[in-house]
Amino acid sequence: MPIEIEKKYRLTKKQRDELLERLPAIGATSLGEEFEENTLYGGEALEVGNCVLRLRRVGQSAVLTYKERFPSTAPVKVQREDETRIDDADAMDAILEALGFVPALVYEKRRITFRLGEAEIVIDELPFGLFMEIEASEDNIKIIERTLAVKRLRDEVASYPQLTRLHGKRYGSVIEARFADKD
Repeated sequence: MPIEIEKKYRLTKKQRDELLERLPAIGATSLGEEFEENTLYGGEALEVGNCVLRLRRVGQSAVLTYKERFPSTAPVKVQREDETRIDDADAMDAILEALGFVPALVYEKRRITFRLGEAEIVIDELPFGLFMEIEASEDNIKIIERTLAVKRLRDEVASYPQLTRLHGKRYGSVIEARFADKD
């Protein structure tokens, strides 16, 4: 069972700009920028809040992900994560709906990804804020935090789906957090 270990931070615009300068300076390699549309499905087999079934569309490709969070109140979250690439996102959506899973949440994200050794560091912009995530071992996360030396980083323990529920708009049975423009 694949395990994901990551820590999320809420950023100010100044912190984001500082990180975008600091990451290359400490040897992080930029892997590029993407626009994502994430659809989370609800259904009888899913325990809301504990597990997620997500279809992420990035350009012409898509990834289907199942995540199950292990109970914890720590800022570093540890969760099961199984993913597979999908050739046809619309067909996958139709299959999920035929199996009784229905879209419950949709959120858009602009993501810049960096690689630093074994760690993945992302800078995310969502309609409701700016964030950074570090995916690595807990020890490596602490080392990267110290190396980045960004003042007053604030942990964000809520997931993007939780934040979407809080800040999104309801359209029928679906809660959405979308950008006004899609540049």
